[in-house]
Amino acid sequence: MRIGGVKDAVRAGTAAAACGVLLMSLAACGGSDGGGNQKTDGVSAVRTGQAKARTTGLKAIPEVGDRLRGQIPAASRQVVAVYGEGRNATGSTIALYTKHGSTWDRTRVWQGHNGKKGWTTDHHEGDNRSPVGVFTLSDAGGVLADPGAKLPYTRSASFQAPHYWSKSHWHDFDYVIAIDYNRVKGTSPNEPTRPEGQSKGGSIWLHMDHGSGTSACVSLSKSGMEYLLRTLDPAQHPVVVMGDKADLKA
Repeated sequence: MRIGGVKDAVRAGTAAAACGVLLMSLAACGGSDGGGNQKTDGVSAVRTGQAKARTTGLKAIPEVGDRLRGQIPAASRQVVAVYGEGRNATGSTIALYTKHGSTWDRTRVWQGHNGKKGWTTDHHEGDNRSPVGVFTLSDAGGVLADPGAKLPYTRSASFQAPHYWSKSHWHDFDYVIAIDYNRVKGTSPNEPTRPEGQSKGGSIWLHMDHGSGTSACVSLSKSGMEYLLRTLDPAQHPVVVMGDKADLKA
């Protein structure tokens, strides 16, 4: 049985050999310290200022400066933008932009969370901060059956969050989309290989929200994850642009 980077609760028998690998991923995607139980759907929770902003015919992804804008591949026609509230804040707004011709439309917005300690431009294992940057989105998976994903989808019980975690976390990995940070594209999101080394962290995903910060991932509502899974298309070369507002604008 191939068990990728997701932490499991098993500690005995043949599963013990896999446990070290499992510990690797869930440490990145959400800790066992729980958090609030309040869920936010996001579509109806858009900040007032953003709701009034122009959403169609945009010449560029809003609030993203030249440095990161220049890293968006020319072929990308789908961008998930994650706007962190602050360098040390856990709240984020997640928006999907789709390119039509030479301009962008904002098609969906959700509220969610990022790392427990905020953001960093130099992510390392265990720092509880989400990495700032532009990353491709190539693979998906989860505990639940494929909801109609266009990205390659791996269904496996190995994604299951351990039940010694707070109950609010149990469904975190029902759906996940791998963020291509320090991972091998074209593999299951829980594949543990880290090309840049273990210390640089990894197993950073978009996944379902539990109402508080993660250990490095970005989380949003179940309905948001289902929409992204059904919409993000490899033929459109989707990427995520993510970070706190100041770093995004740099």
